[in-house]
Amino acid sequence: MDILTISLETAIGPIAAVYVLAAIGLNMHFGYTGLLNFGQVGFMLVGAYGVGVGVGTFGLSLWVAVVLSIACAAVLALLLGIPTLRLRADYLAITTIAVAEAARLLYRAEFARPLTGGVYGRQSLAEGFYDANPVPPGRYGVLGVDFSANQVWLMLVTWGVVGVALLLTSALMHSPWGRVIKGIREDEDAVRSLGKDVFVYKTQSLVLGGVLGGLAGAMLAINQQNITPDQFMPQVTFYLWAMLLLGGAARTFGPVLGPMVLWFLLTAFDETLRTLASEDLLPFIDGSDIGALRHAFVGLALVLLIVYRPQGLIGDRKEMLVNVK
Repeated sequence: MDILTISLETAIGPIAAVYVLAAIGLNMHFGYTGLLNFGQVGFMLVGAYGVGVGVGTFGLSLWVAVVLSIACAAVLALLLGIPTLRLRADYLAITTIAVAEAARLLYRAEFARPLTGGVYGRQSLAEGFYDANPVPPGRYGVLGVDFSANQVWLMLVTWGVVGVALLLTSALMHSPWGRVIKGIREDEDAVRSLGKDVFVYKTQSLVLGGVLGGLAGAMLAINQQNITPDQFMPQVTFYLWAMLLLGGAARTFGPVLGPMVLWFLLTAFDETLRTLASEDLLPFIDGSDIGALRHAFVGLALVLLIVYRPQGLIGDRKEMLVNVK
């Protein structure tokens, strides 16, 4: 399988759909409302463990566990938003990144092992999901890009959830609620002077974007069928920001395009390096270096993006500004 085919499969596969869903939530926070959420991975964490704890610990059905994931993400958003959203934007930024990392350490702690599995996480989480697969066994694809029946089933569900999230986001942003949200991003003092409760609107936006992040975590757990806390490192949020900025903030399809393009580039970058290293064309690189080089590649891409096209591929330059006057 050549590099282009592998890259295309990654760009449209289940993992890309998971990141698209999380980026839509981040777009609700930053792109539309101007909230600096640097802990989106925390919402993914509680969403994934809603499935992990629900199925792996308490033996609930997967569908009930997904509802638990949504509830956990909503509660986390409220816990983050109530003490911080009345303050300056940087308080939310500091709180979200700190809470996301604290939650990861809490979930991997030894005393939490009976509930979360500790560092070993939870396994065998999605049997009910794949038992309900209506797609006949086999391989499905076109032009060399193909997926198994289980992957097709997961993609149908995950991209379907993405479609619902996009429709919901678009409808909200074209409603009176959405116009208030955009006004908060531009100048919240002006919105407040019109008699709107800015705190309530911010909280609603934080909860909605957090729930989308929680759903992304739940779909990640279903895709992998197992989870561990160390999958939810801070760099996941860094990747989500890079994807959102690449696609274009405050655009309906910005958080869709960004993850797909970045996953394509990342996979092509990885596979190219592995191919060159296997043929001894890069004797100074071994397999363990490629992960670090991937982070460097994303960082370089983000720097170049901010310098040369801060609005992203399909964005508007002013959407990159918070509290525009």
